[in-house]
Amino acid sequence: MDLGLRDKVALVAAASRGLGRAVAEELAAEGTSLVLCARDARVLAEVAAAIADKTGAHVLAIPADVSVSDDIKRVVEAGIDRFGHIDILVTNAGGPPAGRFDQLTSEQWEEAARLTLFSAIEFARQVLPGMKARHWGRILNITSIAVKQPVDNLMLSNSLRAGLTGFARTLANEVAADGITVNNILPGYTRTERLDELATMMADKQGISADEFRGKWEKEIPMGRLGEPHEFAAVAAFLVSERASYVTGTSVQVDGGWIKSLL
Repeated sequence: MDLGLRDKVALVAAASRGLGRAVAEELAAEGTSLVLCARDARVLAEVAAAIADKTGAHVLAIPADVSVSDDIKRVVEAGIDRFGHIDILVTNAGGPPAGRFDQLTSEQWEEAARLTLFSAIEFARQVLPGMKARHWGRILNITSIAVKQPVDNLMLSNSLRAGLTGFARTLANEVAADGITVNNILPGYTRTERLDELATMMADKQGISADEFRGKWEKEIPMGRLGEPHEFAAVAAFLVSERASYVTGTSVQVDGGWIKSLL
């Protein structure tokens, strides 16, 4: 299937590893040019070079912290300076710390809000004028299965990603007539560095190995295994494609059947 992405320009946040990198690789393979950002300049440069070498895509790498509004503005401006416009925005950020409510400070709530919620809002603010002018755009927020079925011990993620979902659903209605779609994609338990870190932390608390803890997750998933980043990225690529022109305001889970709800 031709997704109609050739010659589009996509901005992918937190693209140096995990799901962000997988989405960037998938979009590059479909013919898009890329604007990538992440905090670690060295790793980001290596990833950008690897994607360019593998796919032939034009890739611009801008080190940035998405919890800082000025950094977001700088990334978007650099992308527009290089490519002239941005057609596709994929927001993404490292997950906030795990913890129960009584373990979390006000400072942690504020930091998590800047990282998880306000970063996506600021990215949208920066790219929407150009998308409206061209009457075409795609915004896709990488959130979490936690917005449909809260995960124990993830108070910050459960709360703030739900807020992002409300923002995206409302924005989708506001910009639909401008030819812009706004959707969320919900990764389940997917084999990434972030998941390994979370498994190790949770396993230490229970006095078991990380492999044993991952086994618990796998038992909860009807498919009986963790997802792979490329499986997630394939769905993301469709949602930002020309083919998905009538899909907006949705939250699509890629979770191997983990979520138990009907909708």
